[in-house]
Amino acid sequence: MSTIAYGIKNCDTIKKMKKWLDAQGIDYRFHDYRVDGLDRSLLESFETELGWEAMLNKRGTTFRQLSDEQKNNLDREHALSLMLEYPAMIKRPLLVHNNTYHLGFKPEQYQTIFA
Repeated sequence: MSTIAYGIKNCDTIKKMKKWLDAQGIDYRFHDYRVDGLDRSLLESFETELGWEAMLNKRGTTFRQLSDEQKNNLDREHALSLMLEYPAMIKRPLLVHNNTYHLGFKPEQYQTIFA
């Protein structure tokens, strides 16, 4: 069994997820985009499984600070380029558990994933 959680360590949702995983005694590795990096091939592997629309965090500060032109003319290529440049635009956490991909964190969701 392998579990990797991707995100940014100072994100509140990431902190909640880590606390939950630790409390459940679940072994995982955390990959911080800012510390450990994010390359195109990893991002594309996420996109293949989840789709760029689902991965794009439109509620975050980083996305809201984009120009209207950038926000209104999004397609796969442009969205992936923006996510590479600004990893904070990727919804968090992105969890890969036993080769299945999950976005976000809710305790009930994780109960099901790790059942």
